[in-house]
Amino acid sequence: METLIQDLRYGFRSLLKSKGFTFVAVLALALGIGANSAIFSVVNSVLLRPLPFERPEELVAVQGRNERDGSLFTEHSYPNYVDLRDQSQSFAHVVAYSPTTAFITGGEEPERVRGVIASADLFPMLGVQPVLGRVYTREEDKPGVQRTIVLSYGLWQRRYGADPKIVGQEIPLGSTPAVVLGVMPQGFKYPLGGNDNYEFWMPLANAMSQSDLTGRGSVFLPIAARLKQGVRVEQAQAEANTIAARLAMQYPATNTGQGYALKALHENLVGDLRPALLVLLAAVGCVLLIACANVANLLLARAAARHKEISIRTALGASRWRIIRQLLTESLLLALMGGALGLLIAMWGIDLLLAATPADLPRLNEVTLDGRVIAFNAAMTLLTGIVFGLAPALQASKADLNEALKDGGRVSGEGGRRSKLRGALVVAEVAISLVLLVGAGLLVQSFMRLLNVTPGFDAERVMTLDLVAGRRKYPDSAQQTALIQNLLQRTSALPGVEAVGVVNPLPLNGNFDAYNFAFPGRAAFAPGEEPNADRRIISPDYFRAMSIALQRGRAFSDRDARDAPPVCTINETFARRYFADTDPVGQRIAFTDAPDAPAREVVGVVADVRHAGLDAPAGLEYYVPYSQAAFGRLTLVTRTASQDPASIMPALRSLIREIDKDLPLWNVRTMNTLMSESVARRRFNMILLGIFALVALLLASLGIYGVMSYTVTQRTHEIGIRLALGAQPPDVLKMVLKQGMLLAAAGVALGLVCSFALTRSMSSLLYGVSATDPATFGLITLLLVLVAFAANYIPARRATRVDPLTALRYE
Repeated sequence: METLIQDLRYGFRSLLKSKGFTFVAVLALALGIGANSAIFSVVNSVLLRPLPFERPEELVAVQGRNERDGSLFTEHSYPNYVDLRDQSQSFAHVVAYSPTTAFITGGEEPERVRGVIASADLFPMLGVQPVLGRVYTREEDKPGVQRTIVLSYGLWQRRYGADPKIVGQEIPLGSTPAVVLGVMPQGFKYPLGGNDNYEFWMPLANAMSQSDLTGRGSVFLPIAARLKQGVRVEQAQAEANTIAARLAMQYPATNTGQGYALKALHENLVGDLRPALLVLLAAVGCVLLIACANVANLLLARAAARHKEISIRTALGASRWRIIRQLLTESLLLALMGGALGLLIAMWGIDLLLAATPADLPRLNEVTLDGRVIAFNAAMTLLTGIVFGLAPALQASKADLNEALKDGGRVSGEGGRRSKLRGALVVAEVAISLVLLVGAGLLVQSFMRLLNVTPGFDAERVMTLDLVAGRRKYPDSAQQTALIQNLLQRTSALPGVEAVGVVNPLPLNGNFDAYNFAFPGRAAFAPGEEPNADRRIISPDYFRAMSIALQRGRAFSDRDARDAPPVCTINETFARRYFADTDPVGQRIAFTDAPDAPAREVVGVVADVRHAGLDAPAGLEYYVPYSQAAFGRLTLVTRTASQDPASIMPALRSLIREIDKDLPLWNVRTMNTLMSESVARRRFNMILLGIFALVALLLASLGIYGVMSYTVTQRTHEIGIRLALGAQPPDVLKMVLKQGMLLAAAGVALGLVCSFALTRSMSSLLYGVSATDPATFGLITLLLVLVAFAANYIPARRATRVDPLTALRYE
């Protein structure tokens, strides 16, 4: 222990004597360790930390599986959910749910809140108890009974002042009150996904229409379940397959070809994020490796300067292990200081990450600097201290006493082994930098190609807002249609409005409404092989409001009323697939979007729209007039003359309040904002990896510069002799540049091999560009070579200015 204390004291004194070296080394390590800790905090919260529920390993997501092509889907019908719940023996609880919204009235201001309608097994499945009151039961999860509600802790605190007497009270929820049964604990959130703060839970069956309760074609409910203790996923999967086969026999029209796929709930939640987060963690780890290589090079240079000191200590009886231990102690002190500062940088970096992270990243609110992150930081600190300190310590401890103790011995004599080690570190830095730069280059090119995708509409000068024509206030479809017609007419008359329409669902908002279809007069599709298409409910002027091109036929008009013959418009993909040899206009298609729905006549074909995302091709889609379809929620789309579409919002809000002061409206945003949000994850990945790559490039260039500067300093005497014997400055420039560029070339070659091998793991993050794109590899290689040349040129240029007389006296 006394020896260790001596080593620590000596190490501190030694580092304090070299303040510049200590500052640079600690800062480099702090940046590397801090960035790693910040990224790990996200990985920890999203990928590693178990779900915050009782025995989370028993929770599974129940996905649907199309047996024809193996594709998965997440939503089910209510009757299928009930059959799975009642027929399964492997599950302790089976839950169906759906996010919803509601307006809480009463008090000073009505408030729109997000909530969930869920079956009564939700809370027992999660093993969570309310902090106040109770949760609803299956008896309350039935149609036609008194509406009940469970509040979130936040809503209870904010809206009701944490009133303990809230249980049993009726609160106005839209046009119908609901009885408060209980309050959930602080932080409780389910379903988990994105950053939606769900603020109430209500019984599922009580909130659904009769057609949704009985229709197996009404598919909109995700399902989760808890396995019984001791039951493995494989057993539950086998039973689910049996139930699916039984339902397919009983209900061939809707269930043929449909199975179930069970997946751990945690994996289902974060599975698609895993590649991106692991790539970012690997990238920031590479930055730390480069920082360690730079610090190792600094330590090698410092050890060369201390060569005589170490030799004297060896001559006085210090063992090699004693020298290594002392040098490793100094390395660990550097690492500890870098780790402590890195922890502060991580705290700041986490705040930056949370501000820049896409809003739909699940479990984002759980990202904290917890014990696991601190332990990771400590492990990284210890590991880096050993990694960058061990090789210099081993080299420095090999003292040549005869050479080192000569009065005239120059430190240049140490060049062999240490020079090769410094060169190897530079090669590694360049190689790692090239891998990061290529990865960042691929993401940048991918993102730029994504932004250049034509979405099928013009997002400029378009304002959108969601509104709900509640069935309790507008129970009749004719009343809903009259409301929307009045709103469209009066909105189109506002100053600055060029076109206005309504749609459900809006492109890029993540919602879909798919229905099977058939062609009257043609051979029927085989059971289980019926195709489906996404339905969009629109107003006649919607295509003009969104600048969606009409390719053939006509758009809807006011004559397509409820009592008129049913019509539809299809997209180009639909027309190409099913009407390649004939004109689709005038053809008839029977969709299952309503009970006993008559076939619709195709009156037009419009351009494809990328509804699912800019990186997803258009699927089969059809449009129907809002006057011929049931709806509750629509999105108002307004194209303005002003470049700032938000400028019409005051007048539009005032108009809507005149029409119906209680008409709920929210999600007020521009179409450009929605497009930006749809690529937020790709932008986040690109920016972070780009930052790491630029930091790596900077560190690598500094590493090359540092090694070549040190080499020039060590070879000053040699260079002076060369110049005195007649060598010209260009010869010296060429000699030094050749040495540095050979190291850079070796690093580039190694980096290219690694890049070809490693960038394939990024394929799922790319769009429109190959993971081995030659143009990206070529441009990045050229960039790195130019940077390496600049880093070599500066010390090489300095070498040409050596004064031979001064150099010959150089020690």
